[in-house]
Amino acid sequence: MSNPSVTLPARRRNRLSMTTPAAVVALIVVACNSQATTPSPNPSGASASPTAAPSGTPATSPSSEPSTVGAIDHKTGATDVVLRIETGGGFVPMDFLATQAPTFTLFGNGVIVFQPKVLTSPEPDANGVIKGTQWRTASLDEGQIQELLEFALGQGGLGGARDSYVEGGIADAPSTIFTIHAGGVDKTVTVNALSEEPQPGADAIARAAFWKLASRLQDFDQGGSVATDPYAPDRFRGVLIERDPQPGVTPLAWPWTSIPFGEFKEGPPDGSGPTTFPHRTLTAADAAELKIDGINGGVQGIAIKAPNGKVYGLVLRPLLADETE
Repeated sequence: MSNPSVTLPARRRNRLSMTTPAAVVALIVVACNSQATTPSPNPSGASASPTAAPSGTPATSPSSEPSTVGAIDHKTGATDVVLRIETGGGFVPMDFLATQAPTFTLFGNGVIVFQPKVLTSPEPDANGVIKGTQWRTASLDEGQIQELLEFALGQGGLGGARDSYVEGGIADAPSTIFTIHAGGVDKTVTVNALSEEPQPGADAIARAAFWKLASRLQDFDQGGSVATDPYAPDRFRGVLIERDPQPGVTPLAWPWTSIPFGEFKEGPPDGSGPTTFPHRTLTAADAAELKIDGINGGVQGIAIKAPNGKVYGLVLRPLLADETE
């Protein structure tokens, strides 16, 4: 079966090295079953470059059948999640929980979408609105996909990992969640309180491996030194969280003539996540009705007065290709 291809936009196609010293070492790592795998392409260590990918939802691939190009099989569809990392949980304000999203996702067609590493959290503006940093996107070729999966399954520890490393953790600390569907490995691995600091106990080696993988994925463009494109989402999750009126903040009038308030539906009342609150999928055009610039990275704290007379804080979280709401 031939390689799936990603149609590139008719703009400049950025090419910069993505190979780090850790990535070169990863080329000789054995796979999760401890048997040697075929080395990843580009064994000479020459620079490997991602290609800037189209923003928004990638075009659907012709199929989602497993790739047979490399030693590590994976599906090839535009909505097939092959590798993902997300951090969440702990004691955080609901607005932050509502904007929780994967830090990095590799889709089967080679498209990656990730949140750049941010050293300083965005500050709220005069109206209390906090705008997130815009996500980035690019495309990996099959050789780069193979190298990354080999690293994740080998040095990154996912190949032999169990599902949970939460027992004995810290209740108010976030958990790091890895998802992988490749090489016959289909699992989600949850690690509580993952840290750079060496951890005592039987899981010390596994935790150190997870930290290596998390560090690579959570700074995938190496501080912006790898050229990628801004990710322009075509859909958002909109969440309404009831709030008290605040002095000096004038709520926006309900901005949508075609979206009744009742279309924001509440989820199960168990408090387990943001969809407990009234929520709805919004298109990019719907979000544009707010007339607020710079929201493609997500936004918190937009004060809106609903038709029922109550004031809500609107939270927008970009959606990825595989997400339905």
